[in-house]
Amino acid sequence: QMQLVESGGGWVQPGGSLRLSCARSGSVWPYDILGWYRQAPGKQREPVATMSPSGVPTYADSVKGRFTISRDNTKNTVTLQMNSLKPEDTAVYYCHAQRFDNQFWGQGTQVTVSS
Repeated sequence: QMQLVESGGGWVQPGGSLRLSCARSGSVWPYDILGWYRQAPGKQREPVATMSPSGVPTYADSVKGRFTISRDNTKNTVTLQMNSLKPEDTAVYYCHAQRFDNQFWGQGTQVTVSS
């Protein structure tokens, strides 16, 4: 089993920045696909950004140019740098890892963007 623990959420005004971090522990494998998902109130959980084991990122259209995902396999971490935040980015953000057909989730961290 692998454990994922997020940190870095909070409140920020529109236009501000936050950096989310996810620490992996337990059965860590460098070839896991890592990513971030979010779930806003009353909405389904949606992918925000993912990164392949080779470091190729993919982003949801809504965050392209504003968010950056990165991973450090030596430290077993994955981060999400979020800039130019908008109120519609408000959600619980979840760290995610996929290993073949297995999926692992963190507990989630709240991000609130409001004035």
